[in-house]
Amino acid sequence: MKGYLLREQAFTAGEDTFVESTSEENNYAVVFEDDTDTGYFYAVEVEQGTGKQNILDAVHIYNIEEVPADQRVGKVTIIWSTDWLRCGLIINNYCHAVFDFENHGGYCRNEFPPPNSLWTKGERKLTNEMVAAFFS
Repeated sequence: MKGYLLREQAFTAGEDTFVESTSEENNYAVVFEDDTDTGYFYAVEVEQGTGKQNILDAVHIYNIEEVPADQRVGKVTIIWSTDWLRCGLIINNYCHAVFDFENHGGYCRNEFPPPNSLWTKGERKLTNEMVAAFFS
């Protein structure tokens, strides 16, 4: 997977976690959040001048009760593509979600929630082939 590793952080699923990463080339950012019940990944646009953050899209990563106890401790990694227009969320060396800022797409393994009217307009299913194409 080619890209820029911008954030890497140890975490435990089910514990309050907030990991943010901002593109160095445009006004996009992403946030991974675990609120102790669920994990979500957000696509964010940062307004020039004010720094105000507008959420463009969000994808569901997990419900804590569905994560086996022996798999909760691990590492969150955020990788940006070399053109700074795609960003992936990797947990324990597995890509769970990708945002494609150029084409306004948010993709995750469980396809939840349904696409919103603001940004993603179509299929949400993230496949291994998509991950390879995004970061090749």
